[in-house]
Amino acid sequence: MKTYFVQIKCQLGKTYEVASCLAEAEIASEIYSVAGDYDILAKFYLDDDVDIGHFVGQKVQGIAGIADTRTLVTFKAF
Repeated sequence: MKTYFVQIKCQLGKTYEVASCLAEAEIASEIYSVAGDYDILAKFYLDDDVDIGHFVGQKVQGIAGIADTRTLVTFKAF
């Protein structure tokens, strides 16, 4: 299993709607609102055989109100 973080930029006024959709879809293990260039930081645990690009493109970017995403691949937790 691998851990990924996805930074999500929302359309203006849509942050809470996007966060609610992510939570209802039950695909993220943790969802945070954040300050800065992005509005949401979501943590995902995916099986090794899951294509992260396909997953983000289909499961995350398909949520209404998302303007942009940035995926961070993790290596080791300390």
